[in-house]
Parts: sequence; structure tokens; C-alpha cells
Amino acid sequence: MLGAVVLTTITACGAAPEGADGAKGEGAKSATAASAKDFGGMDALVGAAKKEGALHVIALPPDWANYGELIKAFETKYGIKVESENPDASSADEIAAVKSRKGQKRAADVLDLGIAFARSGAEEGLFAPYKVEAWDKIPEAQKDATGRWYNDYGGYVSIGCDAKRIPNCPKTFADLLKPEYKGKVALNGNPTKSGSAFGGVYAAALANKGSFDDIQPGIDFFGTLKKSGNFIPATVEKGETPISIDWDYLNAGYADQFKGKGVDWQVAVPTDGVYAQFYSQAVSKDAPHPAAARLWMEFLYSTEGQNLWLKGYARPVLLPAMTADGTADKTFVAKLPKVDGTPSFPASAELDKAKATLAEKWDKALS
Repeated sequence: MLGAVVLTTITACGAAPEGADGAKGEGAKSATAASAKDFGGMDALVGAAKKEGALHVIALPPDWANYGELIKAFETKYGIKVESENPDASSADEIAAVKSRKGQKRAADVLDLGIAFARSGAEEGLFAPYKVEAWDKIPEAQKDATGRWYNDYGGYVSIGCDAKRIPNCPKTFADLLKPEYKGKVALNGNPTKSGSAFGGVYAAALANKGSFDDIQPGIDFFGTLKKSGNFIPATVEKGETPISIDWDYLNAGYADQFKGKGVDWQVAVPTDGVYAQFYSQAVSKDAPHPAAARLWMEFLYSTEGQNLWLKGYARPVLLPAMTADGTADKTFVAKLPKVDGTPSFPASAELDKAKATLAEKWDKALS
């Protein structure tokens, strides 16, 4: 299982920040630092980041993988203000913001991206290579060799269900086609823009004789689900749908959130479409706060940061190493949604192909 084995256009105005193109001195040094050693060690990195005083992030919902607590812990630990904008933005929005805000003080410093978007962004030259101190503990298959991106946390595609509104909660993708679920099924976003929705379509492909190299059966599945009236463009947070296809750590988090409202939110990893995926972290090449960006990365890949993701039901990339050395919080590990089997992951070429296929055929399939 993932927990034991390894384991998505914003514009603004602003002046060019220190550390952007043409900057000199300390800002320029921070912008090219490829490790804490380039600062002279962690203490020097912390000092440089505190001098900048801020970190700008986008697309980090506080209830997503426990990001709310992660942000507060970082602010408390280092006295650096985290400016969080547009938390519900998609991975595609993040990439667009990096391009449109280049040279602006409100540009994103760091990015949390769906895996396909991380790879494409790296190929476009948008990210700065940086290797955290825990670099050697990150499995080779979970990182770019040069440090332009590396996986952070992951989970399995799951089906969340309001058991008080749905007498028989679906357990598989095949179940979702049943007439009893008419107008009740949703994805978390558009798969051409959102990493979580992208994963949902990939899982549906695997459940319908597709493969990592063939996502078309997943697109066809949602086309059929839409034509049947079962699939609707809605969001679970707004209560518009009682069934949501989403990452297991998000659905597990909803179960905690909704409990106080009298909602019995159940979570099932569909046995006919078991798909696991990591998200990836990257430092923007044009980060207006380059030292703070790198310190944020160090924090996320520290034992404290990894355990805070684990607290949010997400499986951090360093969990195998932390399990081996005894630093993983056993209480949080015990609460992870149960999944049988060992996951496999699509190769970069397969992800690129799937992304291109979705861009070409998704809207047409749902029309």
C-alpha cells in the first residue's frame, strides 16, 4: 500500500521584487541557491528568509492535506508571514500565475502541483533547482534528478459518500452507473486543470480496461455517466452532491469536518480502479522571496512538516524512511484509509499523453 511502500489565469500588478531578474547581492544569491549549503547552512538560510519576511503561496486550501496547520506552524516557527491567495485555484492556474506574474512582487514563491503539471512546468523552465536536506531520503522515482520538482504527499482516488442521504453508498466505479445515483456524483474540478480530477479520470480508465497509456476509457466512462444524468458539475463542500470522487485524504478530512454537522461521510477506495498519485513541490525560478521559498521547502520535508501532512490523512513521500527510523507519528499512520496492494505509477510519457488526450477530448465527451 502507498502508506507503507512509498507513498492541479491569475493577473496582478506590482513592482519588480528584490531577487528577480537583475537583482544583486543577497537576493541574487538566494535566487540561485541550490541547497542550504549555498547559504552557508540552515541558520544562514533561516536568517535570509526572515529578512525577506514573507512567503507568497496560491492554491493551498487550509483543509487540503492539513495545509492550514502547516502554514500556521511555519509562521510560528520562523516569524515569516505566509500570504495565501486564491486557495481554490487549480494546478493549471498556478502555472498560468507563474507566467503572468513574472517580475511582480505578488508572484508565487512556491508551487504545489499535480504530477503532470509539475513535469510540464519543469520542461518549460519555470522552476529553480533546489535540493532539501532530506533529498537523499526521497525515492529516486519520486523526484527530478536536478531538483526542479519532487513529490511531497499522495493518496488514492476514493469515493466519498453522505451515508445519511444515500442508503447504499457506492464502492466501485461500476456502482456509480446505477440509476439510484442520478444527479448525485461529482469530481473535484475539471481534469484538464485539476490534479485531483485528473486522478479520478485515470482511476476510471483503470476500472474500465484502460491503462496508464490509455486514459480514453476513463473519459468515455464520465461521458456515459454524464449522459445518464448521474454526473454533475458540483462540489461536495457546498453540499450540492452527496457523492464525490476525490483523494482519500480529502474525503477522510471531510468525514472529520462533517461529523459535527451530523453528516456520516464514508470513504471507499474503489477496488475496480485503484489509482495512487503524489503531488509535487517546486520553487518558482522567479520567486520574489527566494530564501523564504527554500526555507518553506525545508520545513515541508522536515519530520515536523511530513507528520503534519500525515495528520491530514495524506501519505508523505518520506513516510517509508520515517517509518524505518521511528519518526512517523504512529497515531496518524493508524488513521490512514486502508488500501490493499502496492501501487504503481504512470511514467512521464504516459502522463503527458493522458494530459494531452484530456485536453483534446474531455469537453467533447461531456457535451
